[in-house]
Amino acid sequence: MNTNFLKSLATIPLLLSALVAETGRASWDVSSNIDLTTRIFTEDTRWQGQDDTTTQLSIAGTVEARYRGEASRASIIPYLRYDETDDERSLADLKEAYWAKEGEAFELLIGFNTVFWGVTESVHLVDIINQTDAVADIDGEDKLGQPMINLELQRDWGLVSAYVMPYFRERTFAGKDGRLRIPLPVDTDNPQYESSDEENHVDLALRYSHYFGSIDIGLSAFSGTSREARLLPNADGSELIPFYDQIDQLGLDLQYTGDAWLWKLEAIARETQNDSFNAVVGGFEYTFYQVADSAADVGVLLEFQYDGRDDEEPVTLADNDLFAGIRLAFNDTQDTAVLAGVGYDLDTSETYINIEADRRLGDDYVLELRARLFTNAEPADTSYAIENDDYLQLQLSRYF
Repeated sequence: MNTNFLKSLATIPLLLSALVAETGRASWDVSSNIDLTTRIFTEDTRWQGQDDTTTQLSIAGTVEARYRGEASRASIIPYLRYDETDDERSLADLKEAYWAKEGEAFELLIGFNTVFWGVTESVHLVDIINQTDAVADIDGEDKLGQPMINLELQRDWGLVSAYVMPYFRERTFAGKDGRLRIPLPVDTDNPQYESSDEENHVDLALRYSHYFGSIDIGLSAFSGTSREARLLPNADGSELIPFYDQIDQLGLDLQYTGDAWLWKLEAIARETQNDSFNAVVGGFEYTFYQVADSAADVGVLLEFQYDGRDDEEPVTLADNDLFAGIRLAFNDTQDTAVLAGVGYDLDTSETYINIEADRRLGDDYVLELRARLFTNAEPADTSYAIENDDYLQLQLSRYF
């Protein structure tokens, strides 16, 4: 195991402890956690160069230091991950490192932050501020910290959020040794950009959000470097080069809450140098409360996914798919929860099965189970590259 990584992981709590001591211990709230993760792959590798080890081990650590004053707040959340199989999965990141000034009807934030937009379960089309940490998990929900200046104005008629992002974070990709990759490895050391400013292009975003009775609405606009990359072959065809286009995107997210119903919708219209297309995901979640006179709730989910991009755009799995799932919340003292879902491509019959389960163990530990399975993919299908990468993941987290 990489000793330099472990030394870095160990020094973060000491550095933050010193910072807390300098600014006044009573104003800071410090916590941390360490995650030990095992992935067990059930099939042999498909592509040349992939490590054929059945078990993939990784360790990650996070420290959260949060400060709140009378009219300001701050947050520092470094994140480190080491993977023993794939060097490209090892990561050092700042999820948050910002200072924010708060007023009666505004907030100004400067630094690294993680922002989430969206309401649907299976795909988050409008969530475009942060870059995806694609090697952390395939669900697209793990993000890299984004440098920004964020101004929020709260009015009776809604919340307006403006973002200026002076630096671009590249997407992570599995290395040559890694699983869950396409046939050719991606050269993340030599990305290309449509903008001559490359990663220093200043991206802009604006969002309006409000509620009207039982309806929550978000309207967003983004102009800047795409968080998705087109993968282009290098000169000798041995690797793929990530190419980041300039895009303009309009987004809409809606959620209606009515008794046991949640109706959800996300839609985007995107324009690039090659294409203009629309994408939408929408559906519902219906919850049966206290099933069979127990404390448990059961939610039933159904969503349809459509994406009209052409073949020159970054690849998406959610182009004409149906997602169905069940969410179980046991509402016990251990916060036990299970989400099981199936994604089915209506054109090709490609099928993706996902199971997630979480349970607290005592006051300081959390055990997570993840199972990802891919079936019915033909060589011409998008998910064929990772069809042999079915895996079971166990993660034990210790919180301090």
